Amino acid sequence: MAQQNHRKDDLLVSYNFIRAVRESGYVSLSTALAELVDNSLQAAATVISVTIARPVAGGLPEIRVEDNGVGMSRPELEACLRFGGSSRFDERKSFGRFGMGLPAASLSQARRVEVTSWQDDKAAHQVRLDVDEIVTGAPVDLRARRRSGDTTGSGCLVVWQNCDRIEYKRLAWLERALRRDLGRMYRRFIGNGDVTLSINGKQVDPIDPLLLTAKIEGHSARMAFEPLRYELASSSGETAFVTVRFSMLPVDRWHHLDNITKRRVGIVGGAGVSILRAGREIATGWHLMGAKRKENYDDWWRCEIEFNPVLDEHFGITINKQGVRPSQVLQEALGPELESIARLLNSRARQAFEEVKFRAATETSCRIAEAADLDLPVIRRTGRGSGALSYRIGSRQLPVGTMFTSSLKRRTLDVTLNVDHPAFAALYHPLQTLSDEAAGELRVALELFLLSLARTTTLLGRDGQDCDTLLQLWSRTYGRMLQKS
Repeated sequence: MAQQNHRKDDLLVSYNFIRAVRESGYVSLSTALAELVDNSLQAAATVISVTIARPVAGGLPEIRVEDNGVGMSRPELEACLRFGGSSRFDERKSFGRFGMGLPAASLSQARRVEVTSWQDDKAAHQVRLDVDEIVTGAPVDLRARRRSGDTTGSGCLVVWQNCDRIEYKRLAWLERALRRDLGRMYRRFIGNGDVTLSINGKQVDPIDPLLLTAKIEGHSARMAFEPLRYELASSSGETAFVTVRFSMLPVDRWHHLDNITKRRVGIVGGAGVSILRAGREIATGWHLMGAKRKENYDDWWRCEIEFNPVLDEHFGITINKQGVRPSQVLQEALGPELESIARLLNSRARQAFEEVKFRAATETSCRIAEAADLDLPVIRRTGRGSGALSYRIGSRQLPVGTMFTSSLKRRTLDVTLNVDHPAFAALYHPLQTLSDEAAGELRVALELFLLSLARTTTLLGRDGQDCDTLLQLWSRTYGRMLQKS
């Protein structure tokens, strides 16, 4: 049989090797396709177009990736489908490193791959690799052949034919998944406008897992701290920085969203660490968090770790760039501090939810205060009356010695109680021992007492009145609120 025609000293048996490569471990079509996008970016492409179609109804899909990069010379083209044939083997300046990405990714998804390239308006040349031909024992021919047709400028086209590893029955679902995954992987490049990436003619939008650029009901996440930087040395002695950023999601603004919406926008299920190599996401998960286990509250903060390819050994980069294995040095350098921050942000999220619950429980008191406000002296703004006030009561940690703070903005009087002040426990903890009805009545009376004090001091401060009248005005305000309860 043709399959038996190999020498005993051959390092590889072609037909077995190709079959093994097809099981090279790409976790999804998106990660395999990312190898082609990496090559386009490394070729200085500014426009990358992905096309997904079925040439024959009911047949296997075909995927085309075309770019306007610098293209390849004929020798480079003839080497591009050779495993390890990259001219940039083990280079640490950009995306590629081992020269395995294009052939391995292509054969992991398709039974046939064609690569066409052209430079400086000259004729295009093409090479191809066909799994079925190799398995039957046909010799591998990677000589570049001239392809007819007009070319403009420089560029490259990769075509995956007979894509037998795609599980999506509807290509619309596949397109949606690719748009989401590639938008996240290449968010830095398409977000700053340097690159236009499209799928079937529709531009891919950047997706930020930190939710700093997302606008959900008019609000975004915010940076939890200034970025952290760690300097590490590579095995060659060269040093580079690892940059870590944390974001905190606005619990008070997004907690009320339903679970379907939270999952769709990336709140639920988006927790963890995003790791970027040369600006491209290569891994997501619960990395470098030490002994800290992931909890539900961890959905409300994010972490992004970015590093230079010089530090590949420290991150244990795999050949297909879709995973990390942090070294002991990296874990010792980052792990303790990142674990400490993770616990802190988890605590902040937990506290934020407690504040939301506390604020929700004050709605009755605030509603009564707003009804009473119509009968109270107007707190003027710039010398003119501006209508009744709205009220809000919240709780959080404040400076030691401060029982509460109040501020008036946009006709809303916001009172914040200090959870660390002895008065907070003295006033609120006893409510837990009472029946729901008794606790509710006492809580309303207590909060109206506090709101009336805050309103009175605000009034005196705005009108410039003497504080000797404080008790009289406070008593009147508190009494009016109680009458409405």
